[in-house]
Amino acid sequence: MKFEVFRRFIVLIFVSLIGTTTYASDQFIENVSSSGGEGEAKITWNINYDSLPTDKQLVIRYLESNLTKLNTSPDWKYSKILDGSVTSFTLKNLTVNEKYAFSIGVINSPLSSKKDLSSANITWTKAKSVKIERGWSLGSGLIMRILMLLGALALFIYGMKVMSEGIQKAAGQRLRKILGAITKNRIKGIFTGFITTSIIQSSSATTVMVVSFVNAGLLTLKQSIGVIMGANIGTTVTAWIVAFLGFSVSMSDYALPIMLVAIIMLFSNRGNTKSWGEMLVGFAILFIGLELLKSGVPDIKGSVQSLEFLKSLSGHGVFSVIIFVLIGTLVTIIVQSSSAAMAITILLCERGIIPFEMAAGMVLGENIGTTITANLAAIVGNVHAKRAARAHFIFNVFGVVWMVIAFPWFIEMIDSLVSANYASPIKNQEARPIALALFHTIFNIMNVLLLVWFTPFIAKLVIKLVPTKSSSDEEFSLDYIRGGLLATPELFLLEAQKELAKFGKITSKMSRFTQDLMFEKDSKKKKKIIARIGKYEEITDKVELEISGYLSECATSELSAVSGLKVRSMLAVTSELERIGDIFYQMSLTYKRKDEEKIWFTPNQRSNVKEMLELVDSAFEVMIANLQMPYEKVEIAEAMEIERKINKMRNKLRKKHLATIEEDDYNIKSAAIYTDLIYSCERVGDHIINVTEAIIGKNILGEEE
Repeated sequence: MKFEVFRRFIVLIFVSLIGTTTYASDQFIENVSSSGGEGEAKITWNINYDSLPTDKQLVIRYLESNLTKLNTSPDWKYSKILDGSVTSFTLKNLTVNEKYAFSIGVINSPLSSKKDLSSANITWTKAKSVKIERGWSLGSGLIMRILMLLGALALFIYGMKVMSEGIQKAAGQRLRKILGAITKNRIKGIFTGFITTSIIQSSSATTVMVVSFVNAGLLTLKQSIGVIMGANIGTTVTAWIVAFLGFSVSMSDYALPIMLVAIIMLFSNRGNTKSWGEMLVGFAILFIGLELLKSGVPDIKGSVQSLEFLKSLSGHGVFSVIIFVLIGTLVTIIVQSSSAAMAITILLCERGIIPFEMAAGMVLGENIGTTITANLAAIVGNVHAKRAARAHFIFNVFGVVWMVIAFPWFIEMIDSLVSANYASPIKNQEARPIALALFHTIFNIMNVLLLVWFTPFIAKLVIKLVPTKSSSDEEFSLDYIRGGLLATPELFLLEAQKELAKFGKITSKMSRFTQDLMFEKDSKKKKKIIARIGKYEEITDKVELEISGYLSECATSELSAVSGLKVRSMLAVTSELERIGDIFYQMSLTYKRKDEEKIWFTPNQRSNVKEMLELVDSAFEVMIANLQMPYEKVEIAEAMEIERKINKMRNKLRKKHLATIEEDDYNIKSAAIYTDLIYSCERVGDHIINVTEAIIGKNILGEEE
């Protein structure tokens, strides 16, 4: 009996389902797409007429997205009832700058009035969303829209900057060690440049590190060109991040949670954790900026009038490509960031504002634009910075030249590769971000594989274009930190250290000049030596001002604790070296007074002063070696041993001098000058040991003794 009741119940349900058949709308409504306009949204779809009965009616329901997320039974708005053969409809009078959710419904029982929709039997497609544009006409807030776009672009660039600097703070020391370990193998250099740029997301920062190592003598120009080639490939990672995470995945949904994690990390007492937190802040800001850019740029899919001007630029063969290259170069120079220019290009292409071929040409131009930025910055740089920047420029220009010639065939290849897994990027906007990233990557890899064999030729060409300027020994110029535009906060230390080592050599020369002055008998030559020492004293003053100004400017940037301590050490070293120059200058004036007043030293006095200066020279050798090696490896023992010898010699000479006072032939004026010179040598020794103490972090400004 129970089984019979259950059987009848099943049959009843089956019959009712047959009597009121409900069609799954996704079976016969396909390829639903939408484009937001100024206060309206155009919705298009395809109909599978084999599955959809001709007597069925359609309707679209829509509502602001924020009203559908929290409400389980939202008060939907409906379009008019549509005939089953309609494949597009435009929703009017929508709120600008608002995202709407919508679905297309199949009305299973014919309706005569829109009033019956709320209770009708309707099968809906999966919900989709569309963003309503603000509009570009002057009456629709054109100026505000432009300002919002510029603000979004600024946010994107700032996010990229914060992210890059955060990574440099957290991993900069390790990256410098990686670059320092490069051998003469070009392939290893390319791989190192690729890895470094991929991590820090800044080819400019990688170039600065490369220049630092060339200055320090750790890399040759040929090796640096290999690293720069690798950096070019590393920049393509940015395009993939933007293409995948910016368009394929809605990273803006995760930006605020990432920001929360980052803020927690920023409050950490551990410097490295704080730096990684800054990186995450930049990462989140970057994608918030990208999302704002996407929302601010209209989708003009199907708008033939909007593309008319751009299409007029196409169809001229090589000349069209050259125009696109120049546009890309100009955009990169304006925004001063190849990553931002790449993001703009991908966005404009994805929105249908520019065709795929034009976007690809702009990508080539961006490769040149980023090198022009570096060359402008290197104008105030040293010869090594100029050569590295020129090498980067020549490498990229050569690459663009051969690619312009092969452009049509290359575009066909990219189209076929992308079409194998996605739609054709030439016809389909959604496939263009991936296609542009692929174009950028394959171009740079092929360019490296082609030109890596011409590295010696590029190096010779660059040396001819930027020759070393010959100058006299007394002409002052900073070789390593003449301009700070190329440096980033965590990467200037190598340039400054090399400049300090050069500063140390300048002061050591003053010791040799003083010895020459002491034994020179020709009065004219003596005057030249005194003038030379005076010239060097002016150089030390100027060097101290330049280096201190540079270090002080860098100290205003956000630095890691280790780098901040190193800046203070370098400032202390600079001050000590300048004081050494002052002492030698005073010693030369003392000698000048001695000659003018016809005061003579005994052979024994002259020998003693020479012995003290020789000890000072030994101290200089140790000091210069310490200035040249990594500061964390410096040990003070050898420097302290020489300092003790200088003090011991001073005490010995003082006792001998006091013993001669009672002698009848004692010359008071000669003794005064002799004593002054001995004590001056001892003071030089004190400042030399102070340099080594500052290097290891002792007795510097802000440290307790």
